[in-house]
Amino acid sequence: MSVVAPRSGDGSGARGPRRWFGWGLLALIAALAVWVLTQVNAVPRLQEAVKAAWAQVENTYQRRADLIPNLVETVKGYAQQEKEVLTAVVEARAKATQTTVVLDPTADPAQVEAFEQSQQALTEALSRLLVVVEAYPDLKSSENFLALQAQLEGTENRIAVARRDFIAAVQDYNTTIRSFPGLVWAWIYGAEPLPSFAAQPGAAEAPKVNFTQ
Repeated sequence: MSVVAPRSGDGSGARGPRRWFGWGLLALIAALAVWVLTQVNAVPRLQEAVKAAWAQVENTYQRRADLIPNLVETVKGYAQQEKEVLTAVVEARAKATQTTVVLDPTADPAQVEAFEQSQQALTEALSRLLVVVEAYPDLKSSENFLALQAQLEGTENRIAVARRDFIAAVQDYNTTIRSFPGLVWAWIYGAEPLPSFAAQPGAAEAPKVNFTQ
């Protein structure tokens, strides 16, 4: 009577778990690679978002500055004797348009502060025109003046929105580069925190210029 020896295992049972482990490892590496590629672009993407938001801030303030010469000329036509108030507006506008900021990773916070102060000075000078306008009913009812009033009010709203968006963009960027894993990419790129507008109550909203009070 012959005895048949059992066949040795071919290893197929062991290869199954190993095969799944290999595929799982590859999937994990692929997911990690995608995550790294996503994160490595976070810092430059947020930097560009801040620059875009800042450009919008500058555009809206420039739009206001462009309206002021017509405003001054219109007021002159009805109130030439208000020379002091008009001169203050013209001088504030000149200073505001000359104060610029190059917003890059090495931006000086003092530049942003100086820009904000010059724009605030212009806002205050415009506000003083309220007193002048109230004294001249014919000026308040002028079609040209009413058109300028509508444009200025719309511009002030745009300024408020632009400031808010800029503050949010800077906050997002600064938070990212100060926390993990953003701080790793910030170190690689040499990214530094960027300055923003002063975080004061109402700082994100530009005062309204209403000439029909």
